[in-house]
Amino acid sequence: MSAQITLKWKKDSTFETELNGHPLIIDTSVENGGNDEGPRPKALMLVALAGCTGMDVAPLFRKMRVRFESLSIDVTAGTSEGIPMIYTDFHITYHVTGNPDDSAKMLKAVRMSQETYCGVSFMMKKIAPVTWQIILNGIPLNTDSADK
Repeated sequence: MSAQITLKWKKDSTFETELNGHPLIIDTSVENGGNDEGPRPKALMLVALAGCTGMDVAPLFRKMRVRFESLSIDVTAGTSEGIPMIYTDFHITYHVTGNPDDSAKMLKAVRMSQETYCGVSFMMKKIAPVTWQIILNGIPLNTDSADK
């Protein structure tokens, strides 16, 4: 099994690809010689990380009968100085609005994503530390958790 994409140059620093039938344009800022017509490639790594774990956690919440009204996921990444500028660490924050009685189930679902299911997290852990935290109704549910 393998994965493959084709990226086509459009102009300047603008490229286009198609993912599962959906067009995606990537570009850089005008200041860096682009046209600012799409996201930067490195930022898409953060989208992939949030999307992967989110697509685990939301169904796990439903399966575990977690009572929640909203779930949003922030991913922050530290960056190195100099060239090439690389990500040095990743931190995932799960913001949940829901019933505090289900907090143990929420922790279990996120752990399952981070320790078993999320392939993007597993790949990121090979290049930099990944930590995570759940904020339930505006209050931290756990201290930062690092998967070592």
